[in-house]
Amino acid sequence: MRVVRYSYSDRVSYGQLLDGIVYALEGDVFGERRRGPVVAKLAQVRLLAPVVPGKIVGIGLNYRDHAAELGRPLPASPLFFLKPPTALVGPDDGVICPAPSHLVHHEAELAIVIGRLARNVSEAQAPDFVLGYTCGNDVTARDIQNAEGHNTHAKSFDTFYPLGPVIETDIDTGNLQIGSRVNGQSRQSSNTGNLIFPPSYLVSFLSRIMTLLPGDVISTGTPSGVGPLVPGDVVEVEIQGIGVLRNHVLSP
Repeated sequence: MRVVRYSYSDRVSYGQLLDGIVYALEGDVFGERRRGPVVAKLAQVRLLAPVVPGKIVGIGLNYRDHAAELGRPLPASPLFFLKPPTALVGPDDGVICPAPSHLVHHEAELAIVIGRLARNVSEAQAPDFVLGYTCGNDVTARDIQNAEGHNTHAKSFDTFYPLGPVIETDIDTGNLQIGSRVNGQSRQSSNTGNLIFPPSYLVSFLSRIMTLLPGDVISTGTPSGVGPLVPGDVVEVEIQGIGVLRNHVLSP
């Protein structure tokens, strides 16, 4: 099922996207759910970020090609940080380059959406606690990150986490093409097979540190090829089987 969160006729709801049509989603998006009546054609609704997370957990240095690009050894365990929910924006929303930074980068990422409360779950159990997967863009003020040596400041600005356009609930994430484009030109091109720590490992690992709640998002890291964004750019993240997340880059 392709789950969307949308605005239509001044109402925000969850729905199912099928063949270009948005259907109402009846029941509980995090529980028993079923397709309801037709709402509208996709072009007639505004897609929003497909979930509103209580927390966003980012994973650093989690692609073999990105580690090689940086000349760094593979981490022995996941390197993680938190992004605030206020960084969240949806498809076609603006990414604002903040005045303190002079070097803003895109980072295409596969995002895990948690579907059930997860605490101390095993790697084998982990898929049962996942609602699905979507596209994320872990926008980063690279100059601030490099100057300070940590992630929180550089990755926490408002609009620094585009997410969407859909949550795909039925997909094997072991071998998906992932990439980014800026103004139509390819910047990143890789495969989720290059992940050092795959989704099930990450869910299990993090659930042993913090309780993961329905709607929480784990952003699984970015492949090689990250690069700059400037006002006026259009940045796209595309993941095979999920779709394209497109955003416009704006001035402060």
